[in-house]
Amino acid sequence: MNQKHVGSDFDDFLREEGLLSDATATALKRVISFQIAQEMKKRKLTKAAMAKQMKTSRSALDRLLDPSNSSVTLLTLERAASVLGKRLVVKLA
Repeated sequence: MNQKHVGSDFDDFLREEGLLSDATATALKRVISFQIAQEMKKRKLTKAAMAKQMKTSRSALDRLLDPSNSSVTLLTLERAASVLGKRLVVKLA
């Protein structure tokens, strides 16, 4: 058994392998996509209605809601948050 990572946590492993930033970005995108979808469901907003209110295309909204698609701009996130009566908060920690 390889003892290299015994006692370290998963973040340490990802950091050592150079994968932490990609894994973090993927996890954040999944959470944001889920939150937007849940808010849309709560407000009974269809994708077509949401896209129209965001002043964007349905395909752009599909990219936003796709947890595996990382090509989303802050402007798109801000528009989605605004339509849902929320604020987008981005911070460096």
